[in-house]
Amino acid sequence: MLSKNTFSLRKIARIVSMTGLLGTAAFLSVSAQAQSMQSWRATMQHKAPPKEGCFHTAYPSTTWTPITCSSTGYRSEPHVNPALETVGNGNDYAAQTSSLTSSATGSFPVVTGVTSETGGTTANNYTLQLNTNLANGSPACASYGYSSCQVWEQFIYSSNYVGNGAQVFIQNWIFIPSRARCPRSGGWASYKTSSYNGCYKNSPAINSVTVAASQLGNLKLSGVVTANGNDTVTFVNGTTAYAVSEPDSTLAISSVWKQSEFNVVGNGGGSAATFNSGSSMTVSVQVNDGTTNAPTCVANAGSTGETNNLNLGSCTAAGGTAPAIQFTQSN
Repeated sequence: MLSKNTFSLRKIARIVSMTGLLGTAAFLSVSAQAQSMQSWRATMQHKAPPKEGCFHTAYPSTTWTPITCSSTGYRSEPHVNPALETVGNGNDYAAQTSSLTSSATGSFPVVTGVTSETGGTTANNYTLQLNTNLANGSPACASYGYSSCQVWEQFIYSSNYVGNGAQVFIQNWIFIPSRARCPRSGGWASYKTSSYNGCYKNSPAINSVTVAASQLGNLKLSGVVTANGNDTVTFVNGTTAYAVSEPDSTLAISSVWKQSEFNVVGNGGGSAATFNSGSSMTVSVQVNDGTTNAPTCVANAGSTGETNNLNLGSCTAAGGTAPAIQFTQSN
């Protein structure tokens, strides 16, 4: 006959065993959901909306839902004069592809020590910028009546721009000869300095949410371009995605995109994003040019004039199914 103690021990063992199985099942369930969400983010970063305009979706849906567009008054400061404007303690890295770039995604795989960020006196006041190279040879130059020009396209998430709140949009730039005029139609504005003569215009903007800088690890920003089609910026914040598409013919950037810069910097106008002391993050720039070749880490190749107070570390590159460069920055 079994003693009461033996019965109790066996009962406890059975409960522990069941609890262990339930715990394992719960772990596997959480792991499967995490993998599903990761797959969803990857899908949405490369799935362009079906037409021009502004779109929104949330996990697990992979269908873009059209929503009303807004406008934005945001303006960046191009990095034309390297003696005046830098990112971090240098001029940033760019991922250079061997063939034309068709898409890129920027993210922060590791973020540590970030508790605050300010732009001026405003907390969580920054932009995520995914920028192309300043490129010659775009057929868009001739379409606007210029024998030559440079084009530059920015895919942007602005956390809290004055008068606009948080928004996602594309900013387009044309750099023209000093005596030339910006296009008189199409919504182009002139921004001429002693260093350059620039014309810029924004795509429609989609209203988003202000994300605290401490949550940068949850964010991804992508740009996808299609010749004779649309260019799309996609911003993913955890389980929510926002996208804006405009015609590629705006700059015909698909014909000249070879370098991609991504970083967290000031919120327009050459401003700075200032992080608390002890901040550190890893920056990833994944690119697609139709090959598995590793991109090249190009130093001092940043094209933005906005800055941050982080010091750049070393950069590495890898090929394969998701070619990318990766570097660290910290203070």
